[in-house]
Amino acid sequence: MRDCYKRDINYLRVSVTDRCNFRCVYCMPTGGIDLLEATEILSYEEILRVITVLGRHGVDKIRLTGGEPLVRKGIVEFIKTISSLKHISDLSMTTNGSLLKPLAHILKAAGLNRVNISIDTLDSERFSEVSGGGLLTETLEGIESAIDAGLKPVKVNVVLTSFLSCSDLFKFVEMVYQYPISVRFIEYMPIGDSDIHNGMTTEEVKKIINAAGYGLLELSSNIKGSGPAKYYKLPEAKGTFGFITPVSDHFCGSCNRIRLTADGKFKPCLLSNQEIDIRSPLRLGVSDARLSEIFFEAIQTKPMRHNLCRTGGHPIFQRRMSQIGG
Repeated sequence: MRDCYKRDINYLRVSVTDRCNFRCVYCMPTGGIDLLEATEILSYEEILRVITVLGRHGVDKIRLTGGEPLVRKGIVEFIKTISSLKHISDLSMTTNGSLLKPLAHILKAAGLNRVNISIDTLDSERFSEVSGGGLLTETLEGIESAIDAGLKPVKVNVVLTSFLSCSDLFKFVEMVYQYPISVRFIEYMPIGDSDIHNGMTTEEVKKIINAAGYGLLELSSNIKGSGPAKYYKLPEAKGTFGFITPVSDHFCGSCNRIRLTADGKFKPCLLSNQEIDIRSPLRLGVSDARLSEIFFEAIQTKPMRHNLCRTGGHPIFQRRMSQIGG
C-alpha cells in the first residue's frame, strides 16, 4: 500500500512493551517514566491480528522492539506464531543484547531471522553510565551468541553521543575484523528532555577510521535489511560499517515503515506526534475491513519529511524513545 507521496509501506515496527532492564540516558529520563498498566498494552492476539490484516496490504517485514522486547513473557511463542504466517518475509528484533545469550538459539529456532543490538561504547564504565547500570560483558556475550545462532546479519547499533570516544572506534574496527557483523553509527535524535549531547558526526567517524591504518573504507552492498544505512567495508574485514543519518541527510523520501506502539497507536513517523488509535477499535470488535481502512488513513497522514535538524530547533515530542520503540 502506498502513502500520499507514493512510498510503498511494507514494514511494521511493533513495540511489544515499554518495559526495559536498561535506563539509557537518551531513551528514558533519569527519574523514569510512568509505565503503562498491563491492560493498556496490546495483547499478543491483538498484535497478531494487526499483523495479519496488514499483511493483506503488502506489509511483509516485521521488527519487534520495546522497551526491551525480551523482557516480555511469552515472546518466544509469539515469534513462532508470527513466523508461521506465510506473508512474512523478514522477522527481526531490536534488543540491548543483555538477555540474548541464553535465548539466541531458541529465538532462531522459533523463526526470528536477525537482530539489531544496541551498544554505544565499548568502555565498561561509560557503558554502565549510558545504560543506567548495564553490564558490557552481557551485551558482548549476547552478540557472540547471536552470531553463533545464525541470527544474521547481526547489526550493532551505535548512537553517536558524547559517550563514544576515538578509542571506541578503534575497538569497533577490531570487532569488524573479528566478526561478520555490521557496526552502524546512528546520528543522535533529540527526542525528549535529556542532558546528553551530540557526539561525533558520521563524517568525523569515517575520517578517524580511515586514518587508523587499516586501509580506506569502500562502499559495500548486499546487506540484508539494509534500510537507510550506507555501508562501507575495510580491506579483508569480516564485517562492515554502516552510517545512518536521519538528521543531517534524512532519508524520508524512501521511508517504508510505520510503527505500532505498545499501547496500540499507529505512528506514521518516528519524529512526529501524529498517532492513530488502534487499540480502542480492536477492543470494540472492529471488522478486518475497518482495520484496513484505519491503516490506510494512518499512512496517508505520514509526512513528507521530519523537521529535525542537527544544529538545534525541533518539535516538542510527547513521547520518549522508550515509549515509541525506536
